[in-house]
Amino acid sequence: MRSTLGPKYKAPTAALLLLLAAVASAAQTAAFRPPAVPLVTHDPYFSVWSMSDRLADERTKHWTGAPHGMVALARVDGRAYRLMGQSNNRLPEPMQQTALEVAPTRTVYRFEAGGVTLNLTFTSPLLPADLEVLSRPVTYLTWEASADDGREHQVTVYFDCTAELAVNTADQRVVWGRARVGDLEVLSAGTQQQPVLEKFGDDLRIDWGRLYLAVPPATGGTQVIAWNQAARRTFAETGTLPDTDDLDQPRAAKDRLPALAATFEMGKVGRAAVSRHLLLAYDDLFSVEYLNRRLRPYWRRNGAGAADLLKAAERDYESIKGRCERFDAELMSDLRAAGGEEYARLAALAFRQTVAAHKLAADWDGTPLFFSKENFSNGSIDTVDVTYPSAPFFLLFNPQLLKAQLRPMLDYAASARWKFPFAPHDLGTYPLANGQTYGGGELTEENQMPVEESGNLILLTAALAKAEGDAKFAERYWGVLSKWAAYLREKGMNPENQLSTDDFAGHLAHNTNLSLKAILALGAYAQLADTLGRKAEAADFRREAKGMAERWVGEASDGDHYRLAFDKPGTWSQKYNLVWDRLLGLNLFPAEVARKEISFYKTKQNRYGLPLDNREAYTKLDWIVWTATLADSQEDFKALVAPVYRFANESPSRVPLTDWYGTLDGKQVGFQARSVVGGVYVKLLADAALWKKWSARAAR
Repeated sequence: MRSTLGPKYKAPTAALLLLLAAVASAAQTAAFRPPAVPLVTHDPYFSVWSMSDRLADERTKHWTGAPHGMVALARVDGRAYRLMGQSNNRLPEPMQQTALEVAPTRTVYRFEAGGVTLNLTFTSPLLPADLEVLSRPVTYLTWEASADDGREHQVTVYFDCTAELAVNTADQRVVWGRARVGDLEVLSAGTQQQPVLEKFGDDLRIDWGRLYLAVPPATGGTQVIAWNQAARRTFAETGTLPDTDDLDQPRAAKDRLPALAATFEMGKVGRAAVSRHLLLAYDDLFSVEYLNRRLRPYWRRNGAGAADLLKAAERDYESIKGRCERFDAELMSDLRAAGGEEYARLAALAFRQTVAAHKLAADWDGTPLFFSKENFSNGSIDTVDVTYPSAPFFLLFNPQLLKAQLRPMLDYAASARWKFPFAPHDLGTYPLANGQTYGGGELTEENQMPVEESGNLILLTAALAKAEGDAKFAERYWGVLSKWAAYLREKGMNPENQLSTDDFAGHLAHNTNLSLKAILALGAYAQLADTLGRKAEAADFRREAKGMAERWVGEASDGDHYRLAFDKPGTWSQKYNLVWDRLLGLNLFPAEVARKEISFYKTKQNRYGLPLDNREAYTKLDWIVWTATLADSQEDFKALVAPVYRFANESPSRVPLTDWYGTLDGKQVGFQARSVVGGVYVKLLADAALWKKWSARAAR
């Protein structure tokens, strides 16, 4: 047997050890089958997923379902296998996939064939406390090979990504090229026309900027830009690539689909693991238009360009790899302790999706601005009632990111353009944040969400103050916050017929859950006023909120639970908004309210979860976890979350995690890949020590 002290020896990495531990525990906990697996996850445009049980079963796709082809192959002792992706032409048979682990920042696949174990790891280092790293649109792909039969085997790996990642539709013409950046061999592709920020809407892909495949120095490695079928066929048959780049450009992406392809010679692989990696990146040049000015991505704020991005990402590869492994291990441990294994897996799946439904841009002075997109909802940008459910994630990991979402909305609301006494709903349609487009927009009150959005922004500002330990941010916007508090004082107790965040359910008058939001927002406003030394105002609004809470308990009561609407006996709904009473320490409502609701909810669950209310059998994934966080015991929390995990594990809808689905059949009703799933992290906010531990890291 070859000595493990030889020059090629590499100790097992933390990623490999984490995967081995997960596989070892599978006998006690069944493997998780996500509805879709995150691979490359950075923003609403640079987002590639596997929507099948095995990585080699289907083509990889953008979160919208459009093909975003990536293929990985391997040759073991001259025999070719497929690891990832599909193609119209025949590819080698799949290597056996033996394990899948979805961690917060990484996805790890394990394959076995021919006496070799091969791990393929996708690392999108979305480390929330480090905005510089989080903003880099670079995913690392790492292969680790080792022999499992006591022999040595010759291993070569292949990867390609197609020009589909750089177009909105396949009929757009693309160009490509290569460069050398330091020691990196860099291939790139993009559209010929470069229509920067010209399109806006929901079901869109990026068609400006440039896709990059960067390959570090590796023994025997080669690269080519070629028709995808030719590159894959040549490697499968000979272990090499075509010897010249395809020069027939520009051409439509669908015409002999161009691919950026690379191979790595891993050499003779024995028991010691051999590792290779590459970088997949996308430079969008300009990310968002905010109030008619184009904003650069945050990583470009000091003048950096694509070459700087790639050099920095490669320089930091080893350190980022270790940081992500440690981050994932610690977070998974905390998630398991807070809510059990199933909750931890659900939260891990939600992690990258939450961040990748946003874009981190820089204002003219470098200030971070963080814009969400309503993926497969209506395409709105910086929607308040999307920020609201996703906020627990950012309050936990980096309150600066929540501030970066609130700042553009509050500046807009404080401007002369917004003339209503209540808060806006959105800033436009992604990626153009030039003013509200939902409902009546800036013109009428028709189909607005006055109580919803006003309550949301006050609650989130108060939560931000709690996380930061001061209310300086609130003080800057005290004028609009005061205006909205006055509106809620007048209109919030028994809301008129209007929409709430669950607008798909239609208008509803006398909504008790919306009333809860208004009451708690008034309590939160009082808390902010007290922090700012406005003692008389604080006492006044605290007294008002307390009185409204007492009225609510009496008027919403329906025996063993509380009603959907004040005037509708025999109805019920999830009172997820009540969670802020605990998180902010407002203590406006008796503890018995939450206990009574939790006891009632346990009688209303279906196979895949608790319905949103009595009207339909559908539910919202994020709200169930908020509701479950009202429970006094971990047993009750797990009882409400277990059906949600079952949904994720069994749903026939193979899309990035949907938050709106049927509790009877587990099928998607609407929405996918939205940031609101970050709301599952609300359970960690309920533990003051955990909240402080994680949020404090971002302040360092």
